[in-house]
Amino acid sequence: MHKRENQRKPILFIILSLLAVVVFFPLYITLVNSFKSYNEVVSSVAALPSAFHFGNFATVWKQLNFGGVFMNSLIITVVSVAGILMISAPAAYQFVRRPGWVSQFLFLLILSSLVIPFQTLMIPLVKVASELRLMDSIPGIIIMYWGFGIPLAVFLYHGFIKSIPRELEEAALIDGNGIAGAFFRVVLPLLKPVTTTIAILQSLWIWNDFLLPLITLSSKKNQTIPIASSVYFGQYMNEWHLAMAALTMASIPVIVFFVFMQRNIIEGITAGAVKG
Repeated sequence: MHKRENQRKPILFIILSLLAVVVFFPLYITLVNSFKSYNEVVSSVAALPSAFHFGNFATVWKQLNFGGVFMNSLIITVVSVAGILMISAPAAYQFVRRPGWVSQFLFLLILSSLVIPFQTLMIPLVKVASELRLMDSIPGIIIMYWGFGIPLAVFLYHGFIKSIPRELEEAALIDGNGIAGAFFRVVLPLLKPVTTTIAILQSLWIWNDFLLPLITLSSKKNQTIPIASSVYFGQYMNEWHLAMAALTMASIPVIVFFVFMQRNIIEGITAGAVKG
């Protein structure tokens, strides 16, 4: 038995190494080419730069007004994720603790939006957003992200809350807490793993999203990083070295955030899926 396991370890190591190369190769290409000149990128994409052109980052910062678009992306991401968390957790709690046909219907109605492709919603979304004057508005796109992000968050919270014993809340009610007090003092602290998971997943999605800002944010002052970076991809000319520098600068915050928070992803998803 042990001999078979020892024979499998090198094979498993090789497979995992190949998978790691496949995953990290795009990151390597992006980082390496962000330090090259345009001619070097075109001549050899995978090679190391002959000289490091740090001026690419300065050019991108100036041309894109990177500080401004960075703040737009940061505000949209932080406020959107915060709103998704604050709305989804109490909603899922009510669906679980107040069972009935109304709760079941609303829960299934919210989940049904997960199976609808975004592309089918673009035209009606633009029409409704125009009527409500949410187009080309940072508050407007934040509200849209709430609508698109809440269903997944409710689904994950719902599965996790079902695993929490009712006796904990009953004890809080006996101690004089109301329903709201029992939720915020007892249930919410227990939701930390799944809350962290939702925050990470939603942050990665919103920060890197291109399509929704593309169809809703038209003015330059409201652009996010992905939209501003698209200026380097033209019909007749692609400035690959500057595009890679922009992508590198955009990736650094989200990579740092993910590295610090990634321990909670598996724990939160497993708890919500298995215990529920």
